[in-house]
Amino acid sequence: MSVRATENPQSPPTHPAAPAVPDRDRLTLRRVFATWWPLAASWLMMGFELPAVSATMARLADPEINLAAYGGVVFPLALLIEAPIIMLLAASTALSRDRASYLLLRRFMILASGALTLVHVAVTVTPLYDLVVGGMMGAPEEIRAPARLGLLIMTPWTPSIAYRRFQQGVLIRFGRSRVVGIGTVIRLATNLGVLGVGGAIGSVPAIVVGTSAVAAGVVVEAIFVGLAVRPVLRGELPVTSAGEPLTTRRFLRFYVPLALTSVLALCTLPIGSAAMSRMPRPIDSLAVWPVVNGLTFTLRSLGFAYNEVVVALLGERGSFRTLVRFTLLLAGATTTFLAIVAATPLSGIWFAGVSGLSAPLAALGSRGLWIAIVMPAASVVQSWFQGVLVHAHRTRAVTEAVALSLVTAGVVLLVGIGLGRTTGLYVGLAAATLGTTVQGIWLWRRSRGERREIVARADA
Repeated sequence: MSVRATENPQSPPTHPAAPAVPDRDRLTLRRVFATWWPLAASWLMMGFELPAVSATMARLADPEINLAAYGGVVFPLALLIEAPIIMLLAASTALSRDRASYLLLRRFMILASGALTLVHVAVTVTPLYDLVVGGMMGAPEEIRAPARLGLLIMTPWTPSIAYRRFQQGVLIRFGRSRVVGIGTVIRLATNLGVLGVGGAIGSVPAIVVGTSAVAAGVVVEAIFVGLAVRPVLRGELPVTSAGEPLTTRRFLRFYVPLALTSVLALCTLPIGSAAMSRMPRPIDSLAVWPVVNGLTFTLRSLGFAYNEVVVALLGERGSFRTLVRFTLLLAGATTTFLAIVAATPLSGIWFAGVSGLSAPLAALGSRGLWIAIVMPAASVVQSWFQGVLVHAHRTRAVTEAVALSLVTAGVVLLVGIGLGRTTGLYVGLAAATLGTTVQGIWLWRRSRGERREIVARADA
């Protein structure tokens, strides 16, 4: 989820009705698509990473154990630990306007990523591991040792992500967004290269192959971005700029709500894993979980990319109705595609052929896919309402929606644990789907005033 914020959110000004605008000057679907597809392509490339890792691991020794270790422990914990620095991209894009602000953000990035890396290491190599993974998450005994090894290999993940996103923000601010896309391609190519070598060797443990590929991808991308940003820092980043200087206090007032939003959003992954570990068929559920998530995330990523499009284009004349049309078209297309996959032999091809799952696990995934059928459409609609709110500087509502989503998912998971009769994967997918739906409903409710104000204009 991508969120932007301002330091002092205020109600948007009331705009007088504008004169009618000739059709040729209005925002068109063609322009919306032209703005959306580069962002969607970048998200898609990131989305391919999880299916590629899962498909390779499924073809190596002990696939169920290793997939469960990766999807149920390593990936959720690594994401949760790095959550506080995910929004450095938005912060850097908005605030790296001169050398002083750049250096302030860089100090924060170094300190925050260093502290979070220490947390990662502590959770991995100290008795905290048994407390968190064995006690709090309740991971099955069989997956704890490989998950610990995977987390150790993933140690460079958090500092690499922090550095990469911080420098990407500078590139975007100074008109180098294409370089960000090139970095994504390099990351994916590195990932696939490591997976290919590991798969060809065949004797390397699957958890080592998967986590090495992910870690190598982010490290190489961070190195590339660090080199690419140097010309900007030398020749384009001004020494000073107009406006009030950025202070640590002002920065934290800007950043803390964003960090809180990402932490809340990513809590759902380890909570879901912990719940599924306490329900029927825990290892099977945790093994299929990353495969189903890989497919749904790939389609949902098309909606994630739409948030930035709404924020960028909503201020243009004639944008509201055009963006609503695009929202409906994209939501319908993505969920229709997932429904076709679920209802046809494509489901078996994905789970058994592409992902390499055994027949019982493939059947489990195919049935579970129906529970998540509305997720792609929900993500598109969610990005529309969220974009309206961000455009109007109403970012507090975004945090509220994420909190409600987490509470809703938690209630569903607790009910599933209490009943103890339903396969964990199904309950986990139901919790994620219902949580996403509630999040969208809250964003719809909180954006009503802003949407009415926009529609009231003659140029909407």
